[in-house]
Amino acid sequence: MTEILQTPKLVTVFGGSGFVGRHVVRELARRGYRVRVACRRPDLAGHLQPLGNVGQIQAVQANLRVRWSVDRAVEGADHVINLVGILAETGRQKFPAVHELGARTVAEAARAVGAGLTHISALGADARSPSSYARTKARGEKAVLATIPDAVIFRPSIMFGPEDAFFNRFAAIARLSPVLPLIGGGQTRFQPVYVADVAEAIARAVDGTVAGGRIYELGGPNVASFRECMEEMLEVIGRDRWLVTVPWWLARLQGAILGRLPGKLLTSDQVLLLRSDNVVSTEAENELRTFAGLGILPQSTAAILPTYLWRYRAAGQFSRKTFA
Repeated sequence: MTEILQTPKLVTVFGGSGFVGRHVVRELARRGYRVRVACRRPDLAGHLQPLGNVGQIQAVQANLRVRWSVDRAVEGADHVINLVGILAETGRQKFPAVHELGARTVAEAARAVGAGLTHISALGADARSPSSYARTKARGEKAVLATIPDAVIFRPSIMFGPEDAFFNRFAAIARLSPVLPLIGGGQTRFQPVYVADVAEAIARAVDGTVAGGRIYELGGPNVASFRECMEEMLEVIGRDRWLVTVPWWLARLQGAILGRLPGKLLTSDQVLLLRSDNVVSTEAENELRTFAGLGILPQSTAAILPTYLWRYRAAGQFSRKTFA
C-alpha cells in the first residue's frame, strides 16, 4: 500500500524576525512546521534560516498598516501568529495603528483563509490604563476575539533571554556607569518570563492543545520588584553600582525629553506604564489561564541570566548603596 505523505502545516509568523520571533520560529521548525516569517524587512531575517531545514523557513515582506501585504502573507496558511508590538512610537508606527488596527487586520486576514490565530499581547493590557501602550493592547485583544472568537491570546510579563532589551540594556549601562536609576524607587513588581517558555506556549497553541477563546497570562516562577531585578542582575555580572531613586515627577520630565530623542531610552508613556505592577492576576491563576494550565514549568531568572549575562562580568569597583 502506498503511503500518503502529508504536507506539514504552514504557519505565518508576523514579527518573526524579532527577539521573541526567533525563539518561536525555532520551536515551530523543531516540530516540523513550515514557517513563513512576515516582517517589514525580510532582508534582515537571514539569521532565521539555520533554525530549520532547507526551504522550511521563508521570509516575506509585510506591514500591518498595508492590508494587501498582510493578505498575501497569510495565503495558504493553516495558522497565523501575531507577535508585532512596539514599546515606543516612531514615525507612522503608532500604538493604535500597530496594536489595535494591526491586530484587527491580521485577525481578518486569518479568518478569510480559515486559519487559526495566536495573538501575543502583554501583561497589563487594560482599556482603562493611563498608558496608551496598555490601552491599545487591550483594544487589540478585543478586536481579535471579535473577529476570531476561538483565537488564543497570550499576555506575557517582561521577557528575558539572550537577546532581551531589559537585562542586557541595564547590564550594558552598569558596565559603563557607576549609577543605575530606579524610577519611583524601583518598587514596580514584575514577573519576568523566559522567552523560550513563551515560545513553547505559542507552539502548543499551533499544535492545537491550547483551548481557544481565552486570554492566558504568562509569568515566571518569581515576582520581583524592579529594584530586586537590578540587584539580581548586578549579582550575576559581579558589579557593585549605586542604585539611585528617581522620583516620579522627575521620571515624567525625563520621559518627556528623552522620548523626543533618537533611541527613545525613556518615554512619558513608559513612565505611566511603570506605575502599575506587571504580574499575573489572581483571577488567571484561579482559572488556570497560566503556564500551570498549559502544563509548562517556567524557568527562573536565577537559572537563565548567568547563561548570557556573563559577557558583562567584571570585578566591582563601587559599593552598592541605595539613595532615597
